[in-house]
Amino acid sequence: MTGTLAGALAARKIPTQPDKLQAEVEGTIENVDGRPLITRIRVRYSVKVPKGKREEAERAMAVHEKGCPAAESVKRGIQVEWSGTVEEEG
Repeated sequence: MTGTLAGALAARKIPTQPDKLQAEVEGTIENVDGRPLITRIRVRYSVKVPKGKREEAERAMAVHEKGCPAAESVKRGIQVEWSGTVEEEG
């Protein structure tokens, strides 16, 4: 998902390197029918963008999951949640 978001930001001429895009990922493993399974994945993004690019970055975040093959694949059996913050650089 992070790679897809990076691509969406790059398409909008928003740099993601160095250290402008970060993701913190957490998974939940639960006992389902006597077997441990990943049931939920939570991704929290932090994006630093040039001044005036906030709206474009927020739009990229809003649509990135639909264009991500990994997210589209796993959400058939795993709940995928994401959130993010966008900070404009001074």
